[in-house]
Amino acid sequence: MTRWTRLHRIPIAAAVLVALAGCASTPRPSGPCVILVSLDGFGWNFREDASTPVLDALAAGGVVAEAMRPVFPTMTFPNHYSIATGLYPYQHGIVDNSFPSEDRTGWYTLSDRTAVEDGRWYGGEPIWVTAEKNGLTSAAFYFVGTEAAIAGVRPTYWRHFDGSVPGEARVRQALEWLSLPPDERPHLVTLYFEDVDSATHDFGPGSAQSAAAIERVDRYLGQLTRSPATSGCHLVVVSDHGQYGFNADAPPFVLSEYIDLDGLGIVEHLSYLSIFFDGSAVARAAAVRDAINARWPHGRAYLRDETPAHWRVNGHRRFGDLIVIADPGYSVIAEPGGDSRIAGATHGWDPSFVHMRGIFIANGPRLP
Repeated sequence: MTRWTRLHRIPIAAAVLVALAGCASTPRPSGPCVILVSLDGFGWNFREDASTPVLDALAAGGVVAEAMRPVFPTMTFPNHYSIATGLYPYQHGIVDNSFPSEDRTGWYTLSDRTAVEDGRWYGGEPIWVTAEKNGLTSAAFYFVGTEAAIAGVRPTYWRHFDGSVPGEARVRQALEWLSLPPDERPHLVTLYFEDVDSATHDFGPGSAQSAAAIERVDRYLGQLTRSPATSGCHLVVVSDHGQYGFNADAPPFVLSEYIDLDGLGIVEHLSYLSIFFDGSAVARAAAVRDAINARWPHGRAYLRDETPAHWRVNGHRRFGDLIVIADPGYSVIAEPGGDSRIAGATHGWDPSFVHMRGIFIANGPRLP
């Protein structure tokens, strides 16, 4: 029987820990396992767009949320690390895919391998660290944070991110880990697939390319669940956010046409952008906010300390001094040219927007 529930982000880590609880009380060699799978960009309703027999069967026999509401910003890195820790970005510190340190002397960005693998950026305690601290073995074929030594701890088995590795190869490695001798076999395995996010960015929700990606990740899950190596395992399938297309009749709001960008550091995502003012320019923030809000009917600029309460920015200095967010379907860029993906779809809009919601499906002997 399917159990339906409304699910916010915080219970996901708790659900995985509930399943792992059976491991901690069982002798290490024979304990059960949990497999946490992330389908990046898989919207809450994307199963309607393609044939997903494996996901449908997992949902029918397990626990499925109506939707998973992401955290702000609705981006890959903050949401994955929130899933892993049960914390909001202001608590764990991964507030975007790219952001500065509190003192603005360094930057974290997803393309910087040194930063991504530096455990000092990551607060909180992700589930694989909790597992390792409690005598359990963890393995990661990608998940935000698993490449860093957080509190000095990495998964026992892990991989540097390489997007060229096919999904089938990722599953094969996970199955090899799960086929290890009992005293080496992991109790927690994470897997990550970006197929749906990439295809939907480029071609939009409902496109043939997006549907093909949805069906492809469903086949990865079939490859995983058909193997005897996963027998008795708990499978938790999540996504970090959904995707939504752009209003074809609305050109981007271009900041440089209305304000002077000199002295500003800007992180762009089309749906929103963050502005960082250097020490001499901080006094300009309110004036820049007002200039944007006076000229743009399809979005709004907020000083960090006046952002909506449900974003839970809470004054954390890794967030921008000014956050400029478009209404769903609209876009904002710093200068003419922008991002070529504007013809497809994106995320990053307010987490209360329904199309930013993701999925949660769990199946296994302890669920429900």
